[in-house]
Amino acid sequence: MMIQKGNIGITTENIFPVIKKFLYSDHEIFLREIVSNAVDATQKLKTLAGRGEFKGEMGNLTVRVSIDPEAKTLTVSDRGIGMTAEEIDRYINQIAFSGANDFLEKYKDDASAIIGHFGLGFYSAFMVAERVDIVTRSYREDAQAVKWTCDGSPAFEIEACDKADRGTDIVLHLADDCKEFLEKSKITELLNKYCRFLPVEIAFGKKTKWEDGKEVETDEDNVVNDTAPLWTKTPASLKDEDYKDFYRKLYPMADEPLFWIHLNVDYPFNLTGVLYFPRIKNNIDIHRNKIQLYCNQVFVTDQVDNIVPDFLTLLHGVIDSPDIPLNVSRSYLQSDANVKKIASYITKKVSDRLQGIFKNDRKDFEEKWDSLKLFIHYGMLSEQDFYDKAKNYALLKDTEGKCFTYDEYRELIKDNQTDKDGNLIYLYATQRDEQFAYIQAARDKGYSVLLLDGELDTPLVGLLEQKFEKCRFSRVDGDVVDRLIRKEEEKSLSLSAAEASSLSGVFTARMPKIDKAEFHVETAPLGEQGAPVVITQSEYMRRMKDMSRYQQGMGFYGEMPDMYNLVLNADHRLVKEVLADMQQAVGSRLQPIESELKGLEARKQAVEESQKDKKYDELTDDDKAQLKQVNDDIEAQEKARREVWSDYAGQNPVVPQLIDLALLQNGLLRGEALSKFIARSVELIK
Repeated sequence: MMIQKGNIGITTENIFPVIKKFLYSDHEIFLREIVSNAVDATQKLKTLAGRGEFKGEMGNLTVRVSIDPEAKTLTVSDRGIGMTAEEIDRYINQIAFSGANDFLEKYKDDASAIIGHFGLGFYSAFMVAERVDIVTRSYREDAQAVKWTCDGSPAFEIEACDKADRGTDIVLHLADDCKEFLEKSKITELLNKYCRFLPVEIAFGKKTKWEDGKEVETDEDNVVNDTAPLWTKTPASLKDEDYKDFYRKLYPMADEPLFWIHLNVDYPFNLTGVLYFPRIKNNIDIHRNKIQLYCNQVFVTDQVDNIVPDFLTLLHGVIDSPDIPLNVSRSYLQSDANVKKIASYITKKVSDRLQGIFKNDRKDFEEKWDSLKLFIHYGMLSEQDFYDKAKNYALLKDTEGKCFTYDEYRELIKDNQTDKDGNLIYLYATQRDEQFAYIQAARDKGYSVLLLDGELDTPLVGLLEQKFEKCRFSRVDGDVVDRLIRKEEEKSLSLSAAEASSLSGVFTARMPKIDKAEFHVETAPLGEQGAPVVITQSEYMRRMKDMSRYQQGMGFYGEMPDMYNLVLNADHRLVKEVLADMQQAVGSRLQPIESELKGLEARKQAVEESQKDKKYDELTDDDKAQLKQVNDDIEAQEKARREVWSDYAGQNPVVPQLIDLALLQNGLLRGEALSKFIARSVELIK
């Protein structure tokens, strides 16, 4: 018997093309929507039974999902409250929203908001089906079963039908381009993704077993979900192993978590969940999208970057909140007050948990620090509120493996590492083995050296320099040890300017060409026990290059060559011997050049003095010619001097040997240069 024909109550004829067009990229969510509706209908029946409004037998309430490849149908069946013809008309046929133009304009960039905003969960079926049948019977006594049919146009039919039991069957006649949803593996995948923790049992087929060498079905339902997941239980009823087991279910291939936080709040918003601290390595991005967001145990998304602060996306686990709808737009998340409260609450809970572990078991906290520090530093860099909390338990670790809070470390070094200007100098290394010689030189001075080898330690140093009063962070290879923390005026050089210049010139002549590296050679008094040659790298330029990896607009620093200083120790025996040998070997060639240069410099000074009151356009041709001539003469003499230095440097094997030793210590000696160094070393030993 035909009960009703008609058109779905909408103000535009093109709702179905709109759904298909805008939600096609998300078309797999149809199964979530249909199964969720079935669960809702079942839950409503339980509620009515609890109130005494339904007195019948509840029976088996399992929601069943089935596929029929031959008929090209996918069916979701429940034994919930069902619907009457009038209820179908009210809940299925009436879709009210504004005109199509407004609709399309408003949601052109945000497909995921359409279904949730308009209550169109059921209509997501038309993303994959060319026809949908609803066969339903209300739980009410003497209710007439009815069948609703729609082929994806606004036209529908409702007719009476036979259905022995209460509940609803949603039958999707799948379109030809959606045959993938007739595959058992695909439906299993989607049920596992979206319906894994729904509160009503979901069965998809029967369980199988191996018998006589083949897989056969059993009579037992293949229930695909856990109806009472761990986060729905009270923390007091759970043991550590329960949390670890649940983590293994969520992330089968992950290492065991460090620890976890059980979230459970019902005011001023509803939120439950469990967040785990994973063992974070050194790659931030690979760990993102591991928090799963649920709404009443229905999976929503694993992209929670608009719900929790960015640094918390490194955590793993589950958040469940009925205050966040199933389909949410980014604009909604950014403006919703509940979402902001949830973010603040989670941040506080995370910080309180870290603080609690630090206070109650500091040894355990220190042992886990290397896995925690990336997460904590990320939070401190990105959230001021988190920095204010974390500064009390964030640690600094020295090169000997000892850990200190910020306040403890300041007390440790303040007496010995304050420079002559009152600045507290935090010395640090980034690679313990490669910078060992520099670390040892600092230790020999009684200094403490931090090990900052984390991925975010470069920007962290900049943050701490802003937060700490009168301080500076200096890497141990950023300068010679006596200049890292200047306690007094720099010691004067015992060499004359000409001697220092000659030493620098000789070593410059033998500096190798290294791609993307530039060297400046200088001479300094580093003590008789200091190394003969030390390579340092400018703290400022190195830090700018490091920061270019993190901040937009600084890419040009990354393209610049590495700037190194090669410092000759004027007090060391070998350097003194090079100087003495050079004076003996080429002193007679250098002396007239040096004398000529002195005369030319004096002449240049006199010319410049005579022209200092004239603007450039007031200079005569003769004035310009005089200045050019003296500059040309100076350049000619300097070139002659460089040739003498180069000739000598090519004769003395100690010069390249000292250079290569310094390069080797800094990992800069490679390839052919390393082979030559080894061969030269063998010759020198002979």
